[in-house]
Amino acid sequence: MLRVSALTVLIGSAAFAAGTGSTQVTFHKDVLPVLQRNCQNCHRPGEAAPMSFMTYKEVRPWAKAIKGAVASKKMPPWYADPHFGKFSNERKLSESDVKTLISWADNGAPEGKASDAPAAARFIDGWNIGTPDKVIEMPQSFEVAASGTIEYNYIILPTGFTQDMWIQNAEVRPGNRAVVHHVIAFIRPPGSQWFKDAKPGVPFVPGKVARSSRNQNSEGEGGGMAGAELLVGYAPGLQEQKARPGTGKLIPAGADIVLQLHYTANGKSATDQTKIGLVFCKEPPAKRLLTVNATNARFEIPPGDPNYEVKSAMTLHNDTELVWLMPHMHLRGKDFEYRAVYPTGETETLLRVPNYDFSWQLAYELAEPKLLPKGTRIECTAHFDNSPNNKANPDPTKAVRWGDQSWEEMMIGWFDVAIERGMNPMKIFVPEKKKPATTSGD
Repeated sequence: MLRVSALTVLIGSAAFAAGTGSTQVTFHKDVLPVLQRNCQNCHRPGEAAPMSFMTYKEVRPWAKAIKGAVASKKMPPWYADPHFGKFSNERKLSESDVKTLISWADNGAPEGKASDAPAAARFIDGWNIGTPDKVIEMPQSFEVAASGTIEYNYIILPTGFTQDMWIQNAEVRPGNRAVVHHVIAFIRPPGSQWFKDAKPGVPFVPGKVARSSRNQNSEGEGGGMAGAELLVGYAPGLQEQKARPGTGKLIPAGADIVLQLHYTANGKSATDQTKIGLVFCKEPPAKRLLTVNATNARFEIPPGDPNYEVKSAMTLHNDTELVWLMPHMHLRGKDFEYRAVYPTGETETLLRVPNYDFSWQLAYELAEPKLLPKGTRIECTAHFDNSPNNKANPDPTKAVRWGDQSWEEMMIGWFDVAIERGMNPMKIFVPEKKKPATTSGD
């Protein structure tokens, strides 16, 4: 009787295990597919993440750290408040994927059978935009000092385009991510006076006013960039530029690319040779993409202030479609919000980032373009934490103003809009002059 009871218990336990799916989670069968879908885009050699997650040998030492990061939702990085806006590039693990990673770590991170592994994910020579139609590269390596403050450097790269080119995808590939803090690639149209005396291919440090990231598109800001437009940027966490079908950025015939290069010394002498990859539109798109911004460079954050508020705004003087948003602050950045104030007076929150993280410069691509009718005002509100409670704060005893370096601050609300292909972009920023009233004679 005892033997029968034991057998019954054994059978019942096996049935329960089968019903609850208690099969051991292994790296090759269960974990690697999750990493391929969600992590390897950054966690592979040459990318932004500090460690590679391509093989069991590489991943195994990080098992407990992975568990902590996914359980706390620290990884993958995504900071948008889910109550506002829907975004096509949302980085989020499913509950099933989270459970898989936690279970694997909790049970000793077993490797399993290599034969269970899916085919390796394929990446095209490091490019995330596919094989570029055109690669534009710095002609020589830049020497990065081992220590000290490195001013922003600029370099003019002629495109050699003899006709207007429409860009579907664009990506910046730093030559040395260990020292490249960020890169911004601007389109300088032919005839522009911006850096007109700079020698192509030779890095230079311009004057402080020209060096500023400020753009003529913000209300209350002056010009100075002579019609230059932002093409694409690089910063840790920032994804490559991929335009929706039917849209693209214009690089006019005879235009140059102006690179803004921010290097950070890390204790070792280094070199960098950054390049840009471009994928052309197969035909001229119906709509032109423009990256613009609402910026406020006139602020002073008091010492010790835990919640200093800075606002910026920009009015759109023609119909546009909003497609992309990217808040930018430095180490004291705390939170950021975009709102649209429509001509009707209605207000809509477009994006709220309640916990801004300077380590991950994220952009948020709308799931569907949003019509912004003529007269819409984009308003941005940011808060900064200059108190000792901010662990990233370089010095809470000092007042902080606008500046290029990370220990200074910026407040920029970048966003992309789509306009009709033939429209003059200045019609967005400058209101049309009202025609004088006319009277008819007798």
